[in-house]
Amino acid sequence: MSTLHADLQLAWPGFTLAVQTSIALSGITAVFGPSGCGKSTFLRIVAGLETGAAGSLRLDDEVWQGPTRGRPLPAHERGVGLVFQDARLFAHLDVQGNLRYAQKRANQRANQRALKSSSAPDIGWEAVVQALDIGPLLPRGIHALSGGERQRVAIARTLLARPRLLLMDEPLAALDVRRKAEILPLIERLPAAFGIPVLYVTHELSELTRLAQQMLLLHAGRVAALGPLDDVLQRLDLPGVDPFEAGVLLRLRVLAHDTRWQLLTLDLTGQRMSVPVPASAWPAVGTDLRVRVRARDVALATQPQQGLSIRNQLQATLLQLQMTEASAQAEALLDVGGQRLRARLTRQAVSELGLREGQTVWALVKSVALEDTPAAAS
Repeated sequence: MSTLHADLQLAWPGFTLAVQTSIALSGITAVFGPSGCGKSTFLRIVAGLETGAAGSLRLDDEVWQGPTRGRPLPAHERGVGLVFQDARLFAHLDVQGNLRYAQKRANQRANQRALKSSSAPDIGWEAVVQALDIGPLLPRGIHALSGGERQRVAIARTLLARPRLLLMDEPLAALDVRRKAEILPLIERLPAAFGIPVLYVTHELSELTRLAQQMLLLHAGRVAALGPLDDVLQRLDLPGVDPFEAGVLLRLRVLAHDTRWQLLTLDLTGQRMSVPVPASAWPAVGTDLRVRVRARDVALATQPQQGLSIRNQLQATLLQLQMTEASAQAEALLDVGGQRLRARLTRQAVSELGLREGQTVWALVKSVALEDTPAAAS
């Protein structure tokens, strides 16, 4: 596993990026944060496309930028691949021509001294075409592709350039929900299929929770957090995370299928949850799944409730309460059999219910988002 070490500064009128961090490159690391926080700028510096940055940058012991070398290592010598929001394909070439161009350039670079000692993976044509499901697209012109097809071809072209680090700058931002759903599983499999770690820029929590194993959170040009996805999501003190979407991931196991009501029965360390899922999408009994639960979809009670439409009630321990007089809202962190759950409620409710840290409560879960990927593969 390689590690990217960054101590970078870049000042523009009204904005300063100052990133000091070390990222263990394994699987998919999401670079996350609100618009304007410096995510894409950081990625461009790593790619070698932002020459105005000061400071140091190295991959393991290989210095890409810093006082020990005169000029930053040029982008084409870093062995990274960058996928942009727009596909940036060659319009005068068909799909196969775009891919062959990248493959030819990769073979040329492999013979250059700068990359002889690199760990660039040996990525084959057939493997890439199959992984991105673009075989039928090879003879087509670029103008004949949909937006989703263009992005799949762009990812394939980047892979055939044999990068040792894949950088993706909001590659799904211009696509509709259906096209995103088609491409997300393909992106998800890239690190395992080709042995390439990914830095993935996004401001969408749904993409973050679906794809990433760890996240780098940027806020106002600074590192607000870095760590495993679950650990960071459960923190109550993070800036720049939309409170409307904030939540956690739970790991559950499929216990049974309820054919009458189209429900999955899931086990959460001895407690049960029911999740509405069409029978056509049912995973097998025994499958481990990830479920995203937003804080705004969790209510708290001091005793079990009856006569409610909310089906999921989980016994929990109230670990942490966070609130200030400047806000009507309170944030709660709960322990449910060793996993964490977040809840958002009002300070008035905290007071009237007499809630306190260490107390046993019941979490009433209104709705969840069932992630498509088994937890074992995440």
